[in-house]
Amino acid sequence: MSSLEDDQGGQGARASSDLDSESITTEGNATMKRAAARQMIERYYYQLTDGCGQADCSNTHCRSSSAFQHASLSPNEAALTAIRMAKEKACLCDPSKPSKVAKSTEQGEQGAGPSGSSETPREGTSLNRATGAKVPEEAPKVTGLTEEKLHEVIEQCDGEKNWSRLIRTVGHVFSNPDVLMQSFLCELDKLCKEELKAMQVDEDKDCDESHDEPKRKTCVPVDLESLRRAYGELYSIEDFPFSGALINALVTLCRGLEMELRHYRPYQNNPQLLNIFVIVFENPMLDSPEYLEAVTPSLCKVAGLLPLAAQANLARLWATFSLERLRSLLHLFQQLITVKVITGNWSQNYLVVDDAGITGAARVLKILYYAVILAGDMDPPQLLKTEREMNEQSGADIGELLLQGAVEQKERSPPKEDLLGKELSVNALDCRQPLIPWMDFINEPLCEHIESHRVIGHFKTEPNKFSFLDHGFLLTPCVKHLGLYYDNRSRMINERRVSLFQSFVHGAPTMPYLRLRIRRDHIIDDALVELEMVAMDNPGDLKKQLFVEFDGEQGIDEGGVSKEFFQLVVEEIFNPDIGMFTYDEETHSFWFNPTSFENDGQFILIGIVLGLAIYNNIILDVHFPMVVYRKLMGKIGTLSDLSDSHPTLHKSLTDLMEYEGDVEETFMLNFRIGYKDVFGSNLTHELKENGASIPVTQENRKEFVELYADFLLNKSIEKQFRAFRRGFQMVTDESPLHLLFHPEEIELLVCGSKQFDFHALEEAVEYDGGFNAESTSIKHFWEVVHEFDDEQKRKLLQFTTGSDRVPIGGLSKLRLIIARNGPDSERLPTSHTCFNVLLLPDYQNLDKLRERILKAITYAKGFGML
Repeated sequence: MSSLEDDQGGQGARASSDLDSESITTEGNATMKRAAARQMIERYYYQLTDGCGQADCSNTHCRSSSAFQHASLSPNEAALTAIRMAKEKACLCDPSKPSKVAKSTEQGEQGAGPSGSSETPREGTSLNRATGAKVPEEAPKVTGLTEEKLHEVIEQCDGEKNWSRLIRTVGHVFSNPDVLMQSFLCELDKLCKEELKAMQVDEDKDCDESHDEPKRKTCVPVDLESLRRAYGELYSIEDFPFSGALINALVTLCRGLEMELRHYRPYQNNPQLLNIFVIVFENPMLDSPEYLEAVTPSLCKVAGLLPLAAQANLARLWATFSLERLRSLLHLFQQLITVKVITGNWSQNYLVVDDAGITGAARVLKILYYAVILAGDMDPPQLLKTEREMNEQSGADIGELLLQGAVEQKERSPPKEDLLGKELSVNALDCRQPLIPWMDFINEPLCEHIESHRVIGHFKTEPNKFSFLDHGFLLTPCVKHLGLYYDNRSRMINERRVSLFQSFVHGAPTMPYLRLRIRRDHIIDDALVELEMVAMDNPGDLKKQLFVEFDGEQGIDEGGVSKEFFQLVVEEIFNPDIGMFTYDEETHSFWFNPTSFENDGQFILIGIVLGLAIYNNIILDVHFPMVVYRKLMGKIGTLSDLSDSHPTLHKSLTDLMEYEGDVEETFMLNFRIGYKDVFGSNLTHELKENGASIPVTQENRKEFVELYADFLLNKSIEKQFRAFRRGFQMVTDESPLHLLFHPEEIELLVCGSKQFDFHALEEAVEYDGGFNAESTSIKHFWEVVHEFDDEQKRKLLQFTTGSDRVPIGGLSKLRLIIARNGPDSERLPTSHTCFNVLLLPDYQNLDKLRERILKAITYAKGFGML
């Protein structure tokens, strides 16, 4: 093997060693310092042996200088001198100049490389004809690898049955970022004019215009088809003789790039930097075991260090890829995370969030996540612009409301934003149907090892540190819900501290909690009056922990009283007799009454109730169509939302859009529509001025359908919904709700899971007071429970937990305790709903147990001392 190959092998061994040390976070800084020191020593060495190449160099420690002081050094002496100079921080030539360039031929002395070989010239050197000494050749212009060059090398090596040249070529190209940047480039005539324009930054362009083009093109001048053919030819070689050299080269490449991206800011601004990652990520073997061990984690780690602009460009490029190619990238990064999670030795001192390979893969997955969004079914630009303007106005309104309180307000912290999404001017909700479903991005093995209480700490207090909550697309709704729970709890604790501080400063009485005193027979009046007082006097109090007390009852609220309070409030508010909401028998859901007589304040307070339920981790029996949750997240209802809220109308309008005959003669419609109010009276509305005289035709039917949907979902309930959302945001304005959850998951937060599996509850339940799974009463209990119908099971949940809703993740996530409450007796079962404890006498008779439980869950109401 040639000396070059030996050098590459040595580099690969060192790289592998460094990679192992970098796997432990506590040693990462030391590794980087050693690598930086080694690089500095090498620069001094090549300055002593090769010079900087500048004709007018005045540095006496540089061979290119006429006053060079170290002309007689041997290679070993030059290496020792380089170490000494690095320690003394001796003069070093301009680092922007290449360090390995030709020295003056008149100087005659030859500088050997680190290997010390002097018998034959190294690659990149030639013999001085006058003295016979080796001197480096004049540094040629950096040129990269092409498909044609690679084919030529492979043909030659195949003919000679010697793969040394291919190994040297692969090692040289893939270890050198400057060479790799120039590899596999498109010819100029292959770049379309639009792509060339995309490379230029128009400084005069209004920033708002970029928001209207979330799918704008980007130009990465890599010829992908040629690159893929080249990889195909390379990996068609039997036994892959180049594989070791390529792995070592990529490890060296990643190590160098990491140092550059962390410490040399000008390097980040190189527009060709992205070429490297485009080329390397196309390697079809990145998911093989040897690459997953050494290369892929380092590559993802470095890709995660790319500046936001480069990450955005990579997302735009990937958005142009085929579905098959995007799925293969998703599989690669998910496989890396899963392998690292399963094989890791996790402890309290070393969590999954500390593994650079996992966090790097998560960062790259975010780039892919946005690529899938850009490639999906995006909302029209004009609609997105309208939504931005609406949300900006809504944010201003909330800020104004929160500053109206009588008590001095603390500064509001704006909700956290996703920086990559902001750079791309894209939100996940802007995409109706991503190219790859959201669920495919969730990594369940990772979720099983995430400690949410630690992750939320990073998310809130250390914004520059990696947090999985910034990558919520990887997490199950259950984990995200737990993260939101810790976020809300930490905010409640902060509100207590603020209250205590204000009591010291202003002398006001300490009010660490939001306390509501409610009369059970006047629950709506009392609740709305008290919440209205809080919203008017000090809206910040809505973010304190809620405590509810029923007048005349002795129950202390540790969660259970609040659950029943919300349940009763919801039953009253959504009663169609009140007239604020209408109930649709077809969809079994509620909708805002466009002709309601209630004022804005009533709808604001209902929004507050919904926000408080989420904030205090309470599930409600509320049934809204999905468009309500989309609108709460800042979206505008469109035709596609009608499929869930008004399915019959949606089918009719879809048939109208797809009809191929004479629309005007067949449907006989005009731009005036009819609808009914809550009392059954017929009302009409003109979608356009003089709409009754404008027939719906083949040409204008799309406008008719869009105006119809807009009126039904937006304009007809604009006043009511704006007030409702304002109340909701008064509680959740600082919450990461919008960053973590899709509308479907918001519905889960509000309504709970639909997985009504009591067998899962049986597996998860705990026993106390002498009961265990083999106790006779326990066996009888589960026999009775599994005989219940759904309504009886809901009553049992209500009796034991204070809510008849199933938590996110199903009943297996519900912590229920069944405790023995004395021997067999005539006493009814009782419960502590605050702590999910069922107190069950040790009934020995199956029929008696059935009768006692049914009576308890049917007639139980109220809180009292046991």
